[in-house]
Amino acid sequence: MVILLEIKELRKLSTEDLVKKIKTTKEELFAKRMQHANGTLEKPVELKVLRRDVAKMKTILKEREIDGGNK
Repeated sequence: MVILLEIKELRKLSTEDLVKKIKTTKEELFAKRMQHANGTLEKPVELKVLRRDVAKMKTILKEREIDGGNK
């Protein structure tokens, strides 16, 4: 089950943890895409949720880069 991540929870993570989480989420998204292509994905909305989570995490990283902070 894919759970939409809260932005507040993501902001609490360190930059390194955020990068790791992006990587694992992208891997999960890839696996879900393969399931979708094979027709075995039960809930296609999971693709949307994972894409949005990656976008949120990338946004937080970009904000930190602009601010110059490395939380």
